Amino acid sequence: MGGIRRRFSASFKAKVALAAARGEGTASELACRYGVHPTQVAQWRRQLEEGAWSLFSDGRKGVEQEPTAREEELFAALSRVEAELEWLKKKAGL
Repeated sequence: MGGIRRRFSASFKAKVALAAARGEGTASELACRYGVHPTQVAQWRRQLEEGAWSLFSDGRKGVEQEPTAREEELFAALSRVEAELEWLKKKAGL
């Protein structure tokens, strides 16, 4: 019981996922219309919804990137300096 695995183009997957996201029918209806399994329709829709943000990403350094070791050191140093400043203000009565 094994068949040849079908491969679908990215444009076909996007077309089906967009139809599902727009609510153009149930997963079963869309699966019948496009000749795929209903689970596949739901999976492609979920991938579209989870990855849509990347369409608007311009590749610049942004919030998504993890801080480097040097940046973490600088954040820690800044936190220490801010704590010292608060302590000095408290002692000076400001």
